[in-house]
Amino acid sequence: MTDLARSIPVMPSPDIGESRDFYRDRLGFEIVGPEMNDYLIVRRGEIEIHFWRSDDRKLPEVSSCYIRGGEVPALHAEFLARGIQKLSDFAVRPWNMKEFHIHDPHGNLLRFGCAPEEIEGQA
Repeated sequence: MTDLARSIPVMPSPDIGESRDFYRDRLGFEIVGPEMNDYLIVRRGEIEIHFWRSDDRKLPEVSSCYIRGGEVPALHAEFLARGIQKLSDFAVRPWNMKEFHIHDPHGNLLRFGCAPEEIEGQA
């Protein structure tokens, strides 16, 4: 089967336009589909995230998603070069995943990770 099922996070946003601008202009995602005031789809390679408009500004502060794979070290280097605010260090955590994270402008947590052995020999 070539069309495998996958999981796509659907995260809250109190301001779809601000989310669009951050993910497109700061993180390098492309906008997928038509512009809407209450829903947003962004994609970067195989990473896809959906956003729904929420009037509850506290929801993004307790929402997160995990992005995993061998592209993660290059993403950290790129985000560092772009001067992304709230970018954490890229380090091996106690659960043996090399990770970094970003909070978007509304507080949604994006955690990026890969197993250290997946990137042996990489910078």
